[in-house]
Amino acid sequence: MSSAAPHQRMLGAAVVGRLPGLGCAPLALERGERGLFLLWCAYAGLLAFGALLLWRAGAWHRLLDADPTGLTLVIALLFIGCTAWAGRRAWVLGEQRLALDRWIATRTPGASGDWSHEYRSGCAPAGADRATWLQVLGERAHGPHEMAWWLNGIQLKLGLLGKVIGFSILALQLGQVQTFDASMSGQLLKSLTGGLGIALLTTVTGLTGNILLGLQLMRLDRFADALIADAIASAAPPQETPDGDRPHGA
Repeated sequence: MSSAAPHQRMLGAAVVGRLPGLGCAPLALERGERGLFLLWCAYAGLLAFGALLLWRAGAWHRLLDADPTGLTLVIALLFIGCTAWAGRRAWVLGEQRLALDRWIATRTPGASGDWSHEYRSGCAPAGADRATWLQVLGERAHGPHEMAWWLNGIQLKLGLLGKVIGFSILALQLGQVQTFDASMSGQLLKSLTGGLGIALLTTVTGLTGNILLGLQLMRLDRFADALIADAIASAAPPQETPDGDRPHGA
């Protein structure tokens, strides 16, 4: 049901989709009040703690110094921006979940901006085009995720671009070698490892960002799927009786 299915064929998302539990329906914690957002906060906290440990170990400085192309920094900034967006999206989906649960429990209609209430209102008139309203509901729940999945793939592509650039630099440096002298081997190896370092570091950074962001987007998609399913169930018309227009017992 997720509109991001074509994007999940990418390497990072394919790995994420096979991790235990991530392709399942929303967990009990996610279904609780603000559960999805709180789960994202915990995940973001782990990421921030890991980034702090890397900074204290000096890994970030060495990573940026070893990549003169700046692609590693671009990938990191893109990941941070998308992660912040995922947190905001988790809050929005949680608000919609609360409104839907309120309707299911008390039949209290939500305020303006309630996607499920909009869907129920559109399907209520006789002869309403339920398919069109279902598409609208799907766009509300899944539409913004398309750009996030695209940016998630861009991280991977930037990493591969860094690999191409790194190996191109390596090939150019090898092409400039006229003669090989044992006394020059140290300097030669130092110059060659520069291009190799760019290729490896950008690729690793792109893959890591792709997988870690895919974890977040996968759970957002599954939560949105469950939201759509419950919204459809809440708007389902009552079953007709055998007589067609009279309730049971009449």
